[in-house]
Amino acid sequence: MRKVCVVIFAAIIFFTGFIFFTPEPEGFPILEYHRVTNNPEFVDTVYNVPPDEFSAQLDYLQQNGYTTITLQDFMRVVHGKGNLPDKPIILTFDDGYADNYSEMLPILESHGMTAVVYVVSNFLDFPGYMTLEQARDLQRRGIEVGSHTANHLTLTELNQEKLEEEIGVSKTFLEWKDFQTIYSFSYPNGKYNHDMTKILEREKYLTAVTGEPGLNTTKTNPYLLKRIHIRKPHFGITEFKLRLLKAKIFAKISALTTGEN
Repeated sequence: MRKVCVVIFAAIIFFTGFIFFTPEPEGFPILEYHRVTNNPEFVDTVYNVPPDEFSAQLDYLQQNGYTTITLQDFMRVVHGKGNLPDKPIILTFDDGYADNYSEMLPILESHGMTAVVYVVSNFLDFPGYMTLEQARDLQRRGIEVGSHTANHLTLTELNQEKLEEEIGVSKTFLEWKDFQTIYSFSYPNGKYNHDMTKILEREKYLTAVTGEPGLNTTKTNPYLLKRIHIRKPHFGITEFKLRLLKAKIFAKISALTTGEN
């Protein structure tokens, strides 16, 4: 038992030293949200951050000097057409739920922030999801709208023809429905393979986000951007801080093992 305790204690000391005494990693976080609602049907699901908790998280980001940008803003910097703010952060929302418009958007605007919302094109106008007009209004109000495929199928399970359809048709449909050009993509369930990046490039997407934790720099593959999933918090803002710390820890591990963020 004593040996086990010694090993655990040594591991804690090593991990603490790793966090606090290794160099601060380069890069910025991208946060992954889904719902923001007090609807009793969804309020306790892992994919929901209640409105008061979400507002508190945005307060924390503002108080700590973060500036929200979109992925289009990021790609302008990559192409030498601007500079990143001192502490950039990107807020993303998957699926295009109705509460993104009714609940999330007013909170975001009250903080003077922006975000990227990934919609499943064939789910728009369905119960529980945004309407086409609401999604278009998001764009008009400075929110970037991206594609989360046509039907939210797991892309790694599809044949080539269906894969290209899910990635390409959603973009074409949205642009045909008077959306501004769709540049960003989110892999359903974070599952992808490297062959998909060729399809994304061919379809004129500029970026894609995964479910892999870490930080991003201008050198990160724009079709393999890392995100931190923000789940329903059980410990308030402390848990949110730990999620941000998780991104830094994974970036440090990546830097040690591959020499890259």
